[in-house]
Amino acid sequence: MSELLRTPLFELHRELGAKLVPFGGYELPLHYPDGILAEHRWCRAKAALFDVSHMGQIVVRGADAAAALERLVPGDIRGLAPGRARYTLFTDDAGGILDDLIVTNGGDHLTLVVNAACKSDDIAHLRGHLEPVCRVEPLDDRALLALQGPAAATVLARLAPECLALRFMQAAELELAGLRCRVSRTGYTGEDGFEISVPADRAAKLARTLLAAEEVRPAGLGARDSLRLEAGLCLYGHDIDRTTSPVEAGLAWTVAKRRREEGGFPGAARILRELREGPARRLVGIRPEGKAPAREGTEILVDGTVIGRVTSGGFGPSVGGPIAMGYVAAAHSAPDTPVLVRIRGREEPARIVSLPFVPHRYVR
Repeated sequence: MSELLRTPLFELHRELGAKLVPFGGYELPLHYPDGILAEHRWCRAKAALFDVSHMGQIVVRGADAAAALERLVPGDIRGLAPGRARYTLFTDDAGGILDDLIVTNGGDHLTLVVNAACKSDDIAHLRGHLEPVCRVEPLDDRALLALQGPAAATVLARLAPECLALRFMQAAELELAGLRCRVSRTGYTGEDGFEISVPADRAAKLARTLLAAEEVRPAGLGARDSLRLEAGLCLYGHDIDRTTSPVEAGLAWTVAKRRREEGGFPGAARILRELREGPARRLVGIRPEGKAPAREGTEILVDGTVIGRVTSGGFGPSVGGPIAMGYVAAAHSAPDTPVLVRIRGREEPARIVSLPFVPHRYVR
């Protein structure tokens, strides 16, 4: 087993009493002494600070960078204005999802944020298809912090009032506590918030500055997972992967109108066909009616027949009960469809519901 990597905030996590666990090849905080439930609720009410430095940050440079990247994703990158960010997907020739990512137009370059477990493969994928026309530069000297929650803007505005001008999926270079940072109004909790790219050797200083605010507490992977699940946001390797298509996953909106007309991205034949005809299965929300959570891998049944499986599941603190996401046959995907979930050998009643479980509170 290879040695786990550590982010620039590792010593701060230990100082704060974090329970550290392996994730995506890194040793990261699962939670701090107050626990996952408290961290989740704090993020929904105030502001939580997450270390997401394990994510890959990549710059793509070149006069035709946007057009080149469009050969790998179904999103409209050429139409992305400077200072704007867009969620998109690397797809393969079979229409599966290699990774999900955020692309930001930095003016004379594109910045990509990709998943930690896919980082090496994504860099190789980009280099194999874009170089030498474009340059692909991993930003290994950067850390990434996520400040999420309804108080995030108030806290960050004390350091940089200009952040209030940003709207969801906008980014700018701002000075925070004397540090030049790339700040984007993005995140993966369903709450308003910001992701801050900062030089790695100054990340701990910025984190301490943010944690000094009475509205801010640290949060780990446990709360991040329950927050994104309530928000109906897919986790790569669980809800989406090479076996799932964007249409199946409820991500048809990532296929831009122009790209639907032009094609020219990997897997276009399958993806465009599913957009026209509908997929054989769909990702849905599931509400078990009992108290037991339906975990990943749980079978979903109708009339004794397995129609799908749970891909993410657990307790939703803001919902007050168990919640899950999973794929079911399209014929059974309508909201309010009664189903059964097989939990510890017992078939428990549940219902298909619309996603998200908790409304998004992005500032648009």
